[in-house]
Amino acid sequence: MATYDVNTLLSTTAYDSDGDKIGKVEQVFLDDNTEEVTFVTVDTGLFGTKESFVPVEGARQDGDRLVLPYAKGVVKDAPNVDADQHLSPAEEEEIYRYYQMNYSGTGDRDGRYATETDRHAVAAAGTAGNDRYAEDTAGRHDTAAGADLDDNEVIRHEERLRVGKQREESGRARLRKYVVTEHEGVDVPVEREEVRIERVPLDGTEVTGGTIGEDTVEVTLHEERAVVAKETVGVEKIELEKETVAETQRVAAEVRKEQVEIDTDTDRRDRI
Repeated sequence: MATYDVNTLLSTTAYDSDGDKIGKVEQVFLDDNTEEVTFVTVDTGLFGTKESFVPVEGARQDGDRLVLPYAKGVVKDAPNVDADQHLSPAEEEEIYRYYQMNYSGTGDRDGRYATETDRHAVAAAGTAGNDRYAEDTAGRHDTAAGADLDDNEVIRHEERLRVGKQREESGRARLRKYVVTEHEGVDVPVEREEVRIERVPLDGTEVTGGTIGEDTVEVTLHEERAVVAKETVGVEKIELEKETVAETQRVAAEVRKEQVEIDTDTDRRDRI
């Protein structure tokens, strides 16, 4: 069994095996023979109206947290033993029996679970309590609201939907470039040189002494031709942007509700 400091324990808060907060540790009970911590009480009621006894066997202290090896519902439904200073053997046996732990009846505390199956049965999340203890104490307590009830009172319960949201991946969007080929035509104005004959009459005095014979005159002709060259230029920047669109989704589930009815020794049955 682990060794605990009493003063430290009294400043801790109890959490269940799933990490859910149960309540503040109020009292610490020691073994009469070994002076080792055996039980703590945890505030599980509204405004401190109920303290539940819990064995520390299997518990783990982590700073100001005392992590218990039981589900929150199991601790809240533990026996409401009225003991301020000392636990009687009968009270100890009741607590040990509720948590399905061995009790020798001699003050020695085995502190081990009877079987591994029993341990999982007690510590499983959502367990409402020990069935055998509930049968033994039926009609005495209904601790759902953290308070004792009179013989003529019951607590009616119902399930309610607790809706939350979780973020998950719904798909991916990709921006991809690909190449297409198009035929594009451009009209380009061009010029070319052509030759023509121009005749200028002479009056016979401007050129004299000429000779008759063959002669050749040559000129060079030019023309413009359209040529094509290509260059790559950036024309547009495209970005992927995300936007949030709000919509409403409807969720539905079945919930259970308790109803009450009154049975009397007459033929009439009233349902509420």
